[in-house]
Amino acid sequence: MSSHRSMLLGVAVGAAAGLTANAVAAQSTALKWFIDLVTYPVGQIFLRLLFMLVLPILFSALVMGVCELDLKHFGRLGLRTLGYTVVVSTIAVVIGLALVNLIRPGDGLPEALRTQMQSGAIKPATAPADTSPVAMIIAMVPDNVIKAAAGGDMLAIITFSLLFGIGLSLTRTEAAGRLREGIQGLYDVSMKLIGGVLRLAPIGVGALLFTITARMGIDIMRQLGAFVFTVLLSLALQMFVVYSLSVRFLGGMSPITFFRSSRVAIVTAFSTASSNATLPTSLKVAEEELRLPPSVARFVLTAGAAMNQNGTALFEGVTVIFLAQVYGVSLTFGQQALVMLIAVLGGIGTAGIPAGSLPVIAMILGMLGIPPEGLGLVLGVDRLLDMCRTVINVVGDLAAAVYVSRGEGERPAPPVEASS
Repeated sequence: MSSHRSMLLGVAVGAAAGLTANAVAAQSTALKWFIDLVTYPVGQIFLRLLFMLVLPILFSALVMGVCELDLKHFGRLGLRTLGYTVVVSTIAVVIGLALVNLIRPGDGLPEALRTQMQSGAIKPATAPADTSPVAMIIAMVPDNVIKAAAGGDMLAIITFSLLFGIGLSLTRTEAAGRLREGIQGLYDVSMKLIGGVLRLAPIGVGALLFTITARMGIDIMRQLGAFVFTVLLSLALQMFVVYSLSVRFLGGMSPITFFRSSRVAIVTAFSTASSNATLPTSLKVAEEELRLPPSVARFVLTAGAAMNQNGTALFEGVTVIFLAQVYGVSLTFGQQALVMLIAVLGGIGTAGIPAGSLPVIAMILGMLGIPPEGLGLVLGVDRLLDMCRTVINVVGDLAAAVYVSRGEGERPAPPVEASS
């Protein structure tokens, strides 16, 4: 059975069994025993496996992603690509955070049920004593990266990884080359392990959903539907408003022509839910349909598949705030700004594979003290949302290629219009 079908089966079985158990035996001692000794431990082990792989995946993906820019030889091209990625990803996350705070899909749970959900809460990372903007900027640079890793200071680790990647990209020695190969090997091993963990996802997700639905009943499903609506609306605004404006005013191309020419890549992205798997199709679309200069298109799309994850960054931000609302965890403006920053930077280090954003979301939840078992709710609908946000990622890469091609003085040739 394919992975997404197995995931859906786990979701369906876990949710249905949990809702049934809640309806017929909500206060049963046997049900409480089954949750405490079976489904809760299984779900927690699955989450811990995700947490375990956060650091190696984030570090290796960020370092290799920056190295793909090859700043020494492609300085101007790389900086334009990176600058565009940061700006557009920030816009995506701002859209998501604005809508999730406006719609508030996680609100509405009875307080008694929310208290039950908080029973498995984890301890948050130690909050900084000084939360002023200047102090937060200073805290982004770690004085001890090992201490930052042990303390869960992921923003400092992201900063270190980016700086390390820049240094490795600029260092052209035999030893540095071997180090790059070693970090690539770390990334490959980490991806192999995360692939194995995701094979356990049907069991882990089923256990998580059973635990939550058996405790909460049908009430939690209303919040889940509102969450899906919020994410899809945010993604639609990013694609049809932000990308259209970018292509028209920054790339000098008609949005209608752009989307029509990109339809093959869009379908491929939606069906595979993987930016990496869609890369060959994106390259073909960029060169043959959009008529972009091959040298620019290949560079931007290859780097973008690893770094330009607008849809993923948006999804991560919305998911964290949604789960905070569900569990009644109040986040200040500064904390939400921190979520935005980590989502933007974490998007650079998110693997371009199905469910590749889950380790980053798990990390942010732990950092803010939001119970990680709530991730089971998101995993229940993640396949559909993953397919949709992958479309945003891939279309964002193509929009970036259109912009960079024009900025490099190589204006894209007008795509051939399909005959009606």
